Amino acid sequence: MRIDLHAHSTVSDGTESPAHVMRAAAAAGLDVVALTDHDSTAGWAEAAQEARALGLTLVPGMEVSCRTDTGISVHVLSYLHDPSHPGLLAEVERSRDARLTRAERMVEKLSADYPISWSHVLEHVAEGATIGRPHIADTLVALKVVATRSEAFGSMLSARSRYWVGHYAPHPADAVALVREAGGVPVFAHPVASSRGRIVDSDVTAEMIDAGLLGLEIDHRDNPEEGRAELRRIAARNNLLVTGSSDYHGTGKPNRLGENLTQPEVFERLEELATRSSVIR
Repeated sequence: MRIDLHAHSTVSDGTESPAHVMRAAAAAGLDVVALTDHDSTAGWAEAAQEARALGLTLVPGMEVSCRTDTGISVHVLSYLHDPSHPGLLAEVERSRDARLTRAERMVEKLSADYPISWSHVLEHVAEGATIGRPHIADTLVALKVVATRSEAFGSMLSARSRYWVGHYAPHPADAVALVREAGGVPVFAHPVASSRGRIVDSDVTAEMIDAGLLGLEIDHRDNPEEGRAELRRIAARNNLLVTGSSDYHGTGKPNRLGENLTQPEVFERLEELATRSSVIR
């Protein structure tokens, strides 16, 4: 069984619709795939319909955008939670609103030096999508300001750029607690992905574990090998699930579906731990 537990669609910062992601997963030989758009479950219904037609097992999920007290970005994957849970829903909506305001302010700053406007950005946003920096990056590519998303993120959209604007996001331990309250399974996404920016220390990870963290996404292209070994030790000491996944974004990133996989026994345990929702077969 081939299981990939991290993929994005146009509902957040992927380049393919939820249905297209399901078709891509089937074409990649996957048996199980999770749709984990940023701060949104809006793609679940479309993905479920296509997954059933393809005979593919769908794990409904979400990637919750978080931030520590020191400003470090952290992502928490939530699997099989209740999408209508009021506490979790209110928090991700607050975060989505903040991301929208941040994006508007960054575009305003960029427009002083580049031929970009908010209307240009909206051309690259699917209906109902969580708007963020990837959409600004895609706009800059379309305007030929940069060649790729990666170039945009490495320059004018980075936290070191003078165009940078911060935004609200919950503390990762609070997000973990809310996911558990919603009956979901929280997993720390790419915990040691230092190429993305600063990573948290062991104290933050311990806070997340104390709050109810149930897994670590270890087999991910952005986790360096030396970091994976320490993550496996942490997982063993704390009886955490060890997952692997692609973090697929369509053409938005080089990540390919199925490049890292989750073991079937881990997936079975993830299903057992969820209390409000179930996989779609």
